[in-house]
Amino acid sequence: MAIIKAYALPHPPLAVPDVGRGQEKGIGKTLEAFREVAGEIAALAPETIVYITPHNVLYADYFHISPGKSAKGDFSRFGAPSTTFNVQYDEELAEEISRCADHIGFPAGTLGERDAKLDHGVTVPMWFVDGSYQGYKTVRVSQSGLSPSEHYGFGQLIAEAAEGLGRKTIVIASSDLSHKLNQEGPYGFAEEGPKFDEIITKALADADFLTLFSIPEDLRESAAECGYNSLMILAGCFDRRSVDARLLSYEGPFGVGYAVASFAPGQYDDSRNILDQYAEVSLAEAREKQSSEDAYRELARRSLEHRVRSGANLPLPDGLPDELLMKKAGVFVSLHKNGRLRGCVGTIGPTTSCVAREIIQNAVSAGLSDTRFELVTEAELPYLTYKVDVLSEPEPISGPEELDVRRYGVIVSSGFKRGLLLPNLDGIDTVEEQISIARRKAGLSEKEKVKLERFEVVRHE
Repeated sequence: MAIIKAYALPHPPLAVPDVGRGQEKGIGKTLEAFREVAGEIAALAPETIVYITPHNVLYADYFHISPGKSAKGDFSRFGAPSTTFNVQYDEELAEEISRCADHIGFPAGTLGERDAKLDHGVTVPMWFVDGSYQGYKTVRVSQSGLSPSEHYGFGQLIAEAAEGLGRKTIVIASSDLSHKLNQEGPYGFAEEGPKFDEIITKALADADFLTLFSIPEDLRESAAECGYNSLMILAGCFDRRSVDARLLSYEGPFGVGYAVASFAPGQYDDSRNILDQYAEVSLAEAREKQSSEDAYRELARRSLEHRVRSGANLPLPDGLPDELLMKKAGVFVSLHKNGRLRGCVGTIGPTTSCVAREIIQNAVSAGLSDTRFELVTEAELPYLTYKVDVLSEPEPISGPEELDVRRYGVIVSSGFKRGLLLPNLDGIDTVEEQISIARRKAGLSEKEKVKLERFEVVRHE
């Protein structure tokens, strides 16, 4: 295996003395671990170091690999312009990763460069590495908006490319953890912050990559982390390998979690087929949810499955409850896969003869017409779970004081522009957030005068 070692490293600019100006003393454990890692890397003498960063260009559906022969960077953004970097890229390895991706139709490559300058997700760990070891080449890769599975798969491609070239490679996953560990931190405190960091650090210490997959997306969002996907790419580099893992340090005195961990590959181990194991767990969870479906969710599932498999719309089934056949209402259908939103389409008011037809129509649209997502494929159908919201008739309100983010959804409108947000959504905790998101969905600025309406839903999930 050409990847000889990997590290999870944080990227606090204040760790660099020219930036921290004494503040770096507050993260002594992290600095000590950084120096240990730098010494190990010098002893290993890699030809190439792959840096995985959350702070370069990020595409929703594509993994960016920085192109070109070289790149520069500095800490001018952090008040230390004289601290500079000038790296040589390993063009051959970058091209090989792209070739491996193209071969299987995986969305990764060197297109779409927006800023060639090195970001601090790279330069902070690089500052410590360069203090002990130089002369290596670099590959810089970015996270994406794709699922944890795709990030893991990207790691597999990096490992395949390094092995194919026989390149002696180290991988560094630049990864701060929660930014909500205390009130003095950049985003204040949330109880999810310490919880997220506890799960992550234990998983890193044990090389328990399957646990990484099980972390709910809403927990990650509430913890305000930026390193999870970097760690998923790192994990993919060790697919079907035993791993000797060490958690070298963890601390978060400034409200941000900083973990340093090392990973050394062992022998081939088919029992560590983490991606396959995750697929089995996901399928079992989806089947369990499908087994408890009510008539609303079952109808949504059957309608999308029928359309994807046959190309035709599902006829109105026999035996549906009267409430689905006699009532008219707006309906939203949401699809989820592995805990992540996979599509959501709805109607504010009734557009068909009954709720059942509304569900059939909107479930198909959620899977095949939501432009934020690729079309649902037949292979995905067993992994999908469904949520159906039946809306009450909207009523006008005089202001935000008549809203309750848990009880009421909101409709924001001005002229022909209209935006809706459902109630009781994960991560939406205030009326102000609710209205702001609805404004954005309508294409309305925060300053534009708007009309507000509220509605309730009966949620089937």
